Amino acid sequence: MGHKVNPISVRLGYTAQWKSRWFDAKNYAPNLLEDYHMRKLIDGELKKAAVERIEIERLSHSVVIKIHTARPGMIIGRGGAGVEALRQKIKKLIGRDVKLDIVEVRNPEANATVLALQIVEQIERRMPFRRAIRGVMESASRSRVDGIKVEIAGRLNGAEIARREMFIKGSVPLHTLRHFIDFSKKTAFTTYGTIGVKVWVFRSGAQETGAEEQANKQ
Repeated sequence: MGHKVNPISVRLGYTAQWKSRWFDAKNYAPNLLEDYHMRKLIDGELKKAAVERIEIERLSHSVVIKIHTARPGMIIGRGGAGVEALRQKIKKLIGRDVKLDIVEVRNPEANATVLALQIVEQIERRMPFRRAIRGVMESASRSRVDGIKVEIAGRLNGAEIARREMFIKGSVPLHTLRHFIDFSKKTAFTTYGTIGVKVWVFRSGAQETGAEEQANKQ
């Protein structure tokens, strides 16, 4: 009792899908390490682009990477120069052809990752955490989400003693596996230490893209 699990991983195959889709028993370890380095490179290059998630698919001689973002213009750049520069860096890292697809997040105010990044950016600009969280929860409510939960931990507002606070608005049924719960965990780096931010978003009837088709195949 009381053990915590990631609400997305526990729903894999039901209402959520895998972020990396490939199978290679012989080269599993190097491919897994390669995925980690690609994700780390993309996250480092696109810190301000509000990247929601990165999906990786492997073909026989190439890799297809889908970057879901709320700010596609920052990645694509003028005339596609930005996305081509990023593609060349990834190609140099893994030594094989790479295809990049930039997908725009249609409703960023109802996306857990985008909301968590907004809270992190505001905290790093020294905005009071309650005001940052209140603004994010109000914008999520305007997007007609059924529920949102935010948990924040660390030296809040520079306090001497670290603590944890939780804010809930609406319904967030974590124990109901048939409901897809969008979840994200981010870290704010401040002058007085790191602050962890977790965001859960529930939209009734919402499913992660492609998860329903994958569940039907099973």
